[in-house]
Amino acid sequence: MNRPRFSRLASTLLLCRGLAATYAAAQDGQPGVQPDGSVTAAAASIPYSAFASAQARAFFPKMLAAGAKAPPLTAPIAESRAFYDRMNSDRAARMEKLYPVKTHRDTIAGVGVDVVLPAQGVAPENRHRVLLNLHGGAFLWGAHSGALVESIPIASLGRIEVIAVDYRLGPEHVFPAASVDVENVYRELLKTHKPEQIGIYGCSAGGILTGEAVARFITDRLPVPGAIGMFCGALTDLGGDSAYVAPLLNGQDVPAQPLGLAAIPYFRGADPRDPLLQPGLSPALLAKFPPTLLISGTRDMALSSIVHSNELLRQAGVPTELRVWEGMWHSFFSDPELPESRQAYAAIVAFFERRLAR
Repeated sequence: MNRPRFSRLASTLLLCRGLAATYAAAQDGQPGVQPDGSVTAAAASIPYSAFASAQARAFFPKMLAAGAKAPPLTAPIAESRAFYDRMNSDRAARMEKLYPVKTHRDTIAGVGVDVVLPAQGVAPENRHRVLLNLHGGAFLWGAHSGALVESIPIASLGRIEVIAVDYRLGPEHVFPAASVDVENVYRELLKTHKPEQIGIYGCSAGGILTGEAVARFITDRLPVPGAIGMFCGALTDLGGDSAYVAPLLNGQDVPAQPLGLAAIPYFRGADPRDPLLQPGLSPALLAKFPPTLLISGTRDMALSSIVHSNELLRQAGVPTELRVWEGMWHSFFSDPELPESRQAYAAIVAFFERRLAR
């Protein structure tokens, strides 16, 4: 009867001894844990996820090679916009072959938009529904071609009208210009649609803007939309484990600090504690948010912020759905051929089908 107790005691002592050795190693500059919880480690080779698809495994190195050619954030804005327009135009062309749509340019409340309709026609159950897409692109690029990338598969697969908003971008404009544009378009749609028939979604900067726009609606006493989707974008600034680990998993150095909103020219001069910029800072605002779908991947630097946003919304009593794809990177579903991308499109369509009123 004494042996089990001895075994447990021995195991505990061995564990404590191991932790002490790890701490001592850290003090000597070797791999280990620092007193503040920071972890230092020697160079390591990390295999690609065994749970991701074979297509994703083959595509991952090509994606990183293409991304390595991107201009830095400090590059002339015309150079960055040209680079991402070429990339997104190619993606949109590939998407249209898989997801047939009809598109046209329009203006709503003085704001330019791309209207994307399914080639097979809007489904009868969606004739009163509409989705607003807020494109990604660091609040600097992504207009038109980037918006089509995010709108084409959803409009086609969901057989629903998607209106992509060409909101004002930095560095020419600063916060809250984009939120104002989204609100103006939303106000116009409220003249022809019930709020519960309208959905809003976006990826990366568009995911962030989705949260900021809803916070603005609430502050301006507008009814909130029926449901929203925040993909690879959060209600708070970038932080947490993934802000450091994801760059490593994507072949980059671990950053000294995350690339926060303050580094983006669009937020120049803005108060980082403003809840219209970071709605996650205001539980009172979050309590009035509509049902929210959050999407990320295990190699997305925004994952931790998205997980944290999901928890903040749940604590505020908001119905949420959090979907995380293994081995996937930031904005992974911008490339349509991956099985994970098709799964993400299906999840988005199903979410709005469930949540929007007819």
